Amino acid sequence: MPAPYPKEFRDDVVAVARQGQAPLSQIAKDFGISEGTLSNWLKKADIEDGHRPGLTEADRAELREAKKRIRLLEQENEVLRRAAAYLSQANLPGK
Repeated sequence: MPAPYPKEFRDDVVAVARQGQAPLSQIAKDFGISEGTLSNWLKKADIEDGHRPGLTEADRAELREAKKRIRLLEQENEVLRRAAAYLSQANLPGK
């Protein structure tokens, strides 16, 4: 997979495409990217600018961190539950 394009480059290409002075296929060809890539960049830019519904990069990062935290808390909870079960078994009379 090729390395991602720098953010400044993507922003410049999106700004040129939004001017609407040339077809998307020509803009993509001029910048050396595929038309699909340009379409994806335009969609993401619309989401970031609030013109289209969806998750922004900040929302995605927050969601990713929340999922990591939930996974960690679930693991901690499982350890505590197992420890409680083990300790309750150790305190039973007759063993």
